[in-house]
Amino acid sequence: MAFGDKVRTYFNGTWHDGDVPVIGAADHGAWLGSGVFDGARYFNGVAPDLLAHCTRVNASADALMLKPTMTPQQMVEIIWDGIRGFHWDSDIYLRPMYWGIDGDATAIVPDGNVGFAICLEERAMAPSEASVRATTTRFRRPVLEDAVVNAKAGCLYPNNARMLREVNAQGYQNALVADAMGNLAESATANVFLVKDGEVLTPIPNGTFLAGITRARHMTNLAADGLPVTEKVLSFDDVHAADEVFLSGNMNKVTPVTEFAGTQYQAGPITRRVRDMYWDWAAGEKA
Repeated sequence: MAFGDKVRTYFNGTWHDGDVPVIGAADHGAWLGSGVFDGARYFNGVAPDLLAHCTRVNASADALMLKPTMTPQQMVEIIWDGIRGFHWDSDIYLRPMYWGIDGDATAIVPDGNVGFAICLEERAMAPSEASVRATTTRFRRPVLEDAVVNAKAGCLYPNNARMLREVNAQGYQNALVADAMGNLAESATANVFLVKDGEVLTPIPNGTFLAGITRARHMTNLAADGLPVTEKVLSFDDVHAADEVFLSGNMNKVTPVTEFAGTQYQAGPITRRVRDMYWDWAAGEKA
């Protein structure tokens, strides 16, 4: 699934132009779901937190019993080499990935034969005025005892897809999702923050969702600005009572929520400040 026409693929030790096929029909990842990936971004000449994303894809591989074959530093060097095949002012989605090729005697457990590729795709950053309307979904985030929620794994995404399909049918663009206990976890696509009476709140990580790299960056930026974020157990009532709500993810960094199940919000001053601080920090990465 390519976002556009400009795609570069790193596979078998070299860069190729185009969306190159990399997985065989008999590969473990193709028929038993042992695939992990991570997503970083390149824009304005920088690739913020790229090393952190490459480190996380190796952690995700470990969680799915796949042995990483690249160090994070090697991936960073390869990705920067691939970026040079694009125009310098392109917006690019950077995606390293692993998948199982063979299984053990049971066929269920992947063995040490692991595939690796990197896909770079041109995809514009969302415009600054972009926002979403969200509502609830009957589907929830699983727990570690049920699914590999400690990994950014492809096998988790059908659950997110059915969340989106359900709310799209109601005219909404995204869902705010509960954990197994019924508390607010995240959205179907990104982490979530609330602002209430000047305080910034976000669900405390409890093993049901990935506490994202961009989420952590916003928290660091806010703390440096004198506004530390409070991680706590939050309910959907807290969302309705919030003054501002925004999503935090790698794809678009900051996305204001303008409605949650009938409650309206503005893209308020703290949401705008978080976005400005992120771009200011990212620009500093050129140094």
